[in-house]
Amino acid sequence: MSEIARLVTNKRRGRAVSYNGVLYIGGQTASDKSEGICGQMRETLAKIDHILAEAGSDRSCLLSAQIWLKDIARDFAGMNEIWDGWIDPSSAPARATAQCHMAVPETLVEVVVTAAVPSRG
Repeated sequence: MSEIARLVTNKRRGRAVSYNGVLYIGGQTASDKSEGICGQMRETLAKIDHILAEAGSDRSCLLSAQIWLKDIARDFAGMNEIWDGWIDPSSAPARATAQCHMAVPETLVEVVVTAAVPSRG
């Protein structure tokens, strides 16, 4: 059995968990809630880039993405503008986007991704 690696955990959740060559990144949101959808999406994706790098992966290894928007009618186009500039179209993951009530009302977007972690060696 492969070892389970947990990145930055607390009693409630881990920011990311890696097992058997797959990295599961929990929901990421922007820290600066004063930004609009484009600013929040940029910051959220930058956090994901950081976690991927910390785990030895990158966005070319994404397998799936779930994007949760507070207001899909208002923010879908802006979110996609930032997403399209961030993602490598030749390695785009399976993706779902939905609207949901956010735990923090000022949060406009939350992103959950799963990625492969290339073996070293």
